[in-house]
Amino acid sequence: MFSKLERTIAIRYLRSKRKESFISIIAWLSLIGIALGVAILITVMAVMNGFRAELTKQILGFNGHIAVYSNAANGMHDYQKLADVIKGIPGVVSATPLVERQSMAIRGNNAVGVMVHGIKNQDLMDRKLIADNIRMGSLDLFEGNSVAIGRRLAEKFDLRPGNSLMLMTPKGTATAFGAVPKMQNFKVAAIFEVGWTQYDEGVIFMPFDTAQKFFQVNNGATAVEVFVKDPEQVDIQSNEIRSFLGPHVRMGDWRNINAAFLNALDVERVVMFCILAFIIGIAAFNILSSLVMLVKDKSQDIAIMRTMGATRGMILRIFFITGSTLGVVGTFLGVVFGLLFSMNIDTIKRGLESLMGTQLFSPVIYFLSKLPAKVEVDNVLLVISISLGISFLATIYPARRAARLDPVEAIRYE
Repeated sequence: MFSKLERTIAIRYLRSKRKESFISIIAWLSLIGIALGVAILITVMAVMNGFRAELTKQILGFNGHIAVYSNAANGMHDYQKLADVIKGIPGVVSATPLVERQSMAIRGNNAVGVMVHGIKNQDLMDRKLIADNIRMGSLDLFEGNSVAIGRRLAEKFDLRPGNSLMLMTPKGTATAFGAVPKMQNFKVAAIFEVGWTQYDEGVIFMPFDTAQKFFQVNNGATAVEVFVKDPEQVDIQSNEIRSFLGPHVRMGDWRNINAAFLNALDVERVVMFCILAFIIGIAAFNILSSLVMLVKDKSQDIAIMRTMGATRGMILRIFFITGSTLGVVGTFLGVVFGLLFSMNIDTIKRGLESLMGTQLFSPVIYFLSKLPAKVEVDNVLLVISISLGISFLATIYPARRAARLDPVEAIRYE
């Protein structure tokens, strides 16, 4: 497509000479700009994908894919029958009865609101996200008046396995002086850490029968959590389960329960992509301006080549190669640096924190204990396409201008 002569002349135009050094500097700065734009865009997209993947993983591993709730104040009493029916639906992995209630955790002068999940010991052990991330204690001790708490809650209250933690529920006991909130001490059996601050600090697991008594649900359950084989196809099981439900229950799946959160991530991802894509556009304008100046500076050379038999197409291809080389090399370098940065971003983050002596990524703000990154091939290919497309478009105008240059006018006053 491009002859050896065209490639040779185009590459020579990129080399710096004394009288063309300014043009060459602008050209190389535009190459660096494209490389930085591509690298930043790939890195940011990888981090955004990592956030979504990690948070979705935590949501799906911690909570059920489908939740069936009771509308009754004292819970559902046919929960075991409902759970058995749900287990028989194709695609359902498990159905776990729960007692879910908000409570207040108290130790000394400190108090914090928590969500208590009453769950059977075996069901809790089957949740790999919890069972595989026990940092202290053991789930074998999860029975009677015991609880399993997150690491951040344990750090806040300075708790260790064997220590006591007081829980208070607003639904108390009726006395002659009115309703008194119910308070009870529980022994810490295990401390888990799943990596998401919302769970590590705000969720407590309690044995199912103990939770029934503590929250006074009269031997019932407040919810049945359902796990399915393919969370992305949860609608199939949702429709099946809905056919068995009566008016006393309601349900939702993980997508609509967390819809606001997931939609916010998607919107932020798209907006960040569009904003950072402008960096590549700005660098492409530098290519355009440097080529326009190059065409102006090389007008005599163009005139001489035309008088020696060079066609307009040849001139156009020479300057197209000159500009597109900047775009291709810049894109390649950007992809390399972007992938390297994305794959080592958590290590780089820790190094910067050690160097600066401050925390750049607070788990309290970002919910996760580490900075995740997930490189998706589709996103990388999209960034490459946009970068090359903008770079090629930026070369068209100066290349066409060079091809249309009249050699007589160019050398008339020489």
